[in-house]
Amino acid sequence: MNIDQQVAYLMRGTDYGDDTTRKMMEAELRERLILAEKEGRPLRVYCGYDPTKPDLHIGHTVTMRKLRQFQELGHHVVFLIGTYTSLIGDPSDKDQLRPQLSQEQVQANAETYAAQAFKVLDREKTELRYNAEWLSELMLKDMIYLASNFTIQQFLTRENFRKRWDNEEPVYFHELFYAIMQGYDAYKLETDVQVGGTDQMFNIMTASRKIMAYFGVKPNIGIILPILPGTDGELKMSKSLGNDIPLETTPEDMFGKVMSIPDKAMGSYSRLVTRWTNDEIEAFERTMASGALHPRDAKMELAKEITSAFFGEDAAEHAQKEFINLFQKGDLPDEIPEFHPAEESVLLDILVDSGLVKSKSQARRLIDQKGIKIDGEAAADPYMAIPQEAVIQVGKRRFVKVI
Repeated sequence: MNIDQQVAYLMRGTDYGDDTTRKMMEAELRERLILAEKEGRPLRVYCGYDPTKPDLHIGHTVTMRKLRQFQELGHHVVFLIGTYTSLIGDPSDKDQLRPQLSQEQVQANAETYAAQAFKVLDREKTELRYNAEWLSELMLKDMIYLASNFTIQQFLTRENFRKRWDNEEPVYFHELFYAIMQGYDAYKLETDVQVGGTDQMFNIMTASRKIMAYFGVKPNIGIILPILPGTDGELKMSKSLGNDIPLETTPEDMFGKVMSIPDKAMGSYSRLVTRWTNDEIEAFERTMASGALHPRDAKMELAKEITSAFFGEDAAEHAQKEFINLFQKGDLPDEIPEFHPAEESVLLDILVDSGLVKSKSQARRLIDQKGIKIDGEAAADPYMAIPQEAVIQVGKRRFVKVI
């Protein structure tokens, strides 16, 4: 790609909230690419991830996909795990105080992140770092100097802090440290480009650039990406909201969950999660808008591409076949996990012991709602005996065969 093509590719899907900021970042990116080419060096690009939970979902991979694009163009990518910033907790997308984690929790979560990230990133071209390496060495005087670059008013203009302030809810002083520490990360990593979501606008576009300028280095360029909606198509994807598509799942589950998103969310998923080129995305959106491609068929293409990106073509093909058999033909999936119940187990026990439901109260509620089937028939009695070879179905995608 020439420089203009690289800029178009790397700016794809970005969202700065206003066109002026976008044009400024686009111009800076072009200048930095030209300079890097003259100097014969790659750009240094990073994104940070706080290990607040042990697992990732495809919403996290929006920024990883952008990092991968930089890798494809030969640039140097740093995958930063926030082993120190997560002790505070990022307040950027929260209207209330985020719970603080212990060092043990953070370390345990961090160990799972890299393995999941390499489902997207090229392992051989990724530098893995932990920000405890430098943040743990900051002295009080260092924080005073860093904090002197900011005013309280700047923090209070942030919507989440302002909302809490107006509602007379507490805004804790330590929460202000987060943006400053993230800015220090950018400086220590000597980055040209920082990638993040729209919830990171202040941290990247204000804090990082201010702190880098304070140390006399060229401020990094912010590549800001929209937040991927969850499977409800409305709220930010979140495990706690139950609208996530986890990375640590099966191809069949990922395919089915993408198929469950509302039609209006397909554009966001195609731009932010797929490996498609700009031309392929534009063609996909044109055919949807014109009605030339039925929404169901469009979503099938989308689900296959996303599943293939994480599990490979063969697994995606199989997941698509399973989905068609199960939801369009009404057949059972080809592979159903087996469960060997204890003697004299009844339906209620099997549902809980097999992991199909979390509790007996949930099982009773689903039975009352006709949400549990035995060999295709709705179950009515939680204490019914289950014969061998019977297939128990919970909802649309969960099955076990009693052996």
